[in-house]
This record gives sequence, C-alpha cells and structure tokens, in this order.
Amino acid sequence: MKRICTVIASLMIAISLAGCSQSSSEKLVLTGSSTVAPLVAEIAKRFEALNPDVRIDVQTGGSSRGVNDARKGLADVGMVSRGLKVSEADLRTNTIAWDGITLILHKDNPVQSLSKNHIVDVYTGKIKNWKDLGGVDSPIVVVNKAEGRSTLELFLKHFGLKNSEVNADIIIGDNQQGLKTVEGNPLAIGYVSIGAAAYEAENGASIKLLPVDGVQATLKNVELGVFPIARPLNLVTTENSTPLAKRFIEYAQSQDVGDLVQEQFFIAANANK
Repeated sequence: MKRICTVIASLMIAISLAGCSQSSSEKLVLTGSSTVAPLVAEIAKRFEALNPDVRIDVQTGGSSRGVNDARKGLADVGMVSRGLKVSEADLRTNTIAWDGITLILHKDNPVQSLSKNHIVDVYTGKIKNWKDLGGVDSPIVVVNKAEGRSTLELFLKHFGLKNSEVNADIIIGDNQQGLKTVEGNPLAIGYVSIGAAAYEAENGASIKLLPVDGVQATLKNVELGVFPIARPLNLVTTENSTPLAKRFIEYAQSQDVGDLVQEQFFIAANANK
C-alpha cells in the first residue's frame, strides 16, 4: 500500500511539473497578409530559436483579416501589406519591409509591356483578345484578387477602377495562387507582389514581370522610390499589445533579420526611399 501511494505521489508531481512547463510557454498569433506571412514565418523561426519557450503561429487570410483580428483580440499582431486607412487610426503600425505590385504574364507571352489604358481596358473587358495587344489570337484570361486583399485595393486605386468594374475570369487569394495560375496558363494576366514574383522568376517559374507606367518592376526601383505601386509591409497592434508582441516586432524591425528580408526579395524598412 505504501508503494502504491508513493507511485501515485510521483505521478502527481510529474503531472504538476508538466503543467507548469506548459503554462510557462508563451504563444504569439499573427494573422493577415499573404505577402507578409512568408517573411514573418522565417523571422518567427529565428525568434523561436532564440526564445525556446515561445511558440509563434502565423496565419494568412488577407490584410483585412489582419486588421480585424488585431482589433478583436483574435490575433496578437496583424500583418498588413499597405498603409493604414484613416478609419484604422486606432491601430499602431510598424513597418518591417517594402514591396511593390506589378502585372505578370506567362514568359512565353510575346507581349512585353502594356500601357495604363490597356490594363484598364483588359480588366474591364473592353479588350478581350491578345491579338489587340500584339500577342496571339486568343482570349485573355483575366486573374483578379479576392476581396480583403490589399493587393487588390492598391491595384484598383492605381488604375482608377472599382472592383465591380473588373471582368475577371479567375479570382485568386494569395500571391502563390496568382503565380501558379499565370504560370500554368500562357493566356493569363495577373498582378502580385514584386517580391513574390521576383523570387519565383529567379527560381525558374515560367512568368515575367511587366513594367508599370513605363517603370521596370524591380526591387531597386522600389527602393529608389520610383516604382509607382510601392507599399509598406506592416505589423499592426492595438495600444494594449502584449510585451511578447512588442519584443517580436522590435526583433522583426532589427538588423538581425535583414538577411531574411533580402532572401524574401523585399526592401528593408530602413532603406532609403
């Protein structure tokens, strides 16, 4: 009987210690932009390595989700790939990198550039065949972004369009969907993050980046501030953000992750603009 009591006591101590160990770990949840997420995921891995008791969960869903989740306390930090709106002034923004948005085509498409008017006409359905743009005699497959994506908002703003005016054949969510859709269809046109597109093109994807307003879609032009559709990649919080969230954001803005920013084909937040 004494032995049984000893075993039970030992088990209770073990369970108690396990519970203490579990409760001592900290968790951070980030949701939002699919453009920001791959960079944040890499930063999170390095942060976890430096802080073994921290677990970081990175989820996508679009910049609007990042804003809403941060406000409602569903996420500790929201990921937003644009500047905050006037209506979002209750949130605090922290820029970790810069990016741009550009049009992409399949690399076998003979079209090398499109004017602003051409792009508007393509996306509103006024131009429906590539032959009218110097391409093959085949219908244009228009790829558009889903609601809630900051890439959509910035694209529409730059080209003076409303989403209701867009005549899309395919609606996609994140950058990877857009890239794979265009790579898999020589007749498609879409728009994505320059960073994401440059990374995929560098690694053999069958896509090409088009100039916008006559400016080549390069990270250097984003850095110089001459590319027409540039945007900050932000981490946003409420005023009541946790100490852990503040520590992570500070780390994400530090020079310790500059190599990760470069590897993800973005421009560091402290680069000259």
